[in-house]
Amino acid sequence: MKVGVLALQGAFGLHERAFRRIGVAALQVRTASELAEVDRLVIPGGESTAMSKLLDANGLTAPLADRLAGGMPVLGTCAGLILLAAEVVDGYPGQHCFGAVDMAVRRNGYGRQSESFSAPVDVRGWESAFPGVFIRAPVVESAGADVEVLAELAGAPVLCRQGSAVVSSFHPELSEDDRVHRWFATQQ
Repeated sequence: MKVGVLALQGAFGLHERAFRRIGVAALQVRTASELAEVDRLVIPGGESTAMSKLLDANGLTAPLADRLAGGMPVLGTCAGLILLAAEVVDGYPGQHCFGAVDMAVRRNGYGRQSESFSAPVDVRGWESAFPGVFIRAPVVESAGADVEVLAELAGAPVLCRQGSAVVSSFHPELSEDDRVHRWFATQQ
């Protein structure tokens, strides 16, 4: 299995480090040929508008859409969740929404950078809470019937799965707790 981490912008290095801690090599993905080499992909947190523009500039938009449509497992955290959603209610014209998860999201829904926070996230089936770090995090405003909500915070979904796509509003890579990465690396 080859895990790729989209390395255009954002916290891709921290995702690589988390995979190394669990014994999984992660490859940086910046080109269509690198994307073609991986079995699953992480789209990290960062800035979703910048990522959209960089996907276009690097010729990755269509290849990524094709891989997602083909069922490639993907983990989108924060900005990655925004890119994987079906709708961004406050997106800019040209904002990419790959529609891998049937949800509508609001960018920076939990507030600005200065309003960032940490909170325990109770994930269904896990024995203890996950230390969620929310930085300019998106809020899931609605989720379709096929979206499995795995965790909520104050009534809003923060960790979800639909098919082979997993999305989180928080940044699991900013924790030393590797359960999200381990789970993603082993899911079918």
